[in-house]
Amino acid sequence: MEPHDLVRDHTVYSCVMGSRAFGLATQDSDTDRRGVYLAPTPLFWRFDKPPTHIEGPADEQFSWELERFCELALRANPNILECLHSPLVERVTPVGEELLALRGAFLSRQAHTTFARYADGQRRKLEADVRTHGAPRWKHAMHLLRLLMSCRDLLRTGELTIDVGEARESLLAVKRGEVPWPEVEHRLTALAAEAEEASRHTPLPENPDRPRVEAFLIRTRRASAQP
Repeated sequence: MEPHDLVRDHTVYSCVMGSRAFGLATQDSDTDRRGVYLAPTPLFWRFDKPPTHIEGPADEQFSWELERFCELALRANPNILECLHSPLVERVTPVGEELLALRGAFLSRQAHTTFARYADGQRRKLEADVRTHGAPRWKHAMHLLRLLMSCRDLLRTGELTIDVGEARESLLAVKRGEVPWPEVEHRLTALAAEAEEASRHTPLPENPDRPRVEAFLIRTRRASAQP
């Protein structure tokens, strides 16, 4: 079976991500599609295992095999968790509905560590751009602010919301380069501190519900193995 056939024929969940899902789309925005496919269980009985992820077949499309997707979600990978919470769902099968019903099982206090680590890395890249070119990549600065807002609110409420809502215009002003870099730095520092404070009182559990997710995966694999 060709990789793209897995995406075409075995996708259980797909959505639109990026600026369109975040409420930050403009006329020039791409349409980024993300998905999860369930490789048929018999494919795992061969020496050559099915791929854990696939690019395409469409432009700006990327998909993960269900097990890999769950592994990353249990580690609180920011991109994966946000994919599960996209407001723009394009396809969902019964297995996909079960996956979405598990969204809460993936959320834990580990999100603060993974989101913060990712944010730190992105901020260092922005600072390097400023040193080298005199200005950051403003689009990246906008998305970093958005990510930190999302992290802070997740820790405060226990729920992940990715649409920026009323923050849209202030974030787009950053993207257009209308906000001086020192002010952006100040906002980044303040948001990181707010997320740190929220982590001390978050309603999120210490760890994700790994047994519940594993039970779902085993049940799904068994069903896929049936002729």
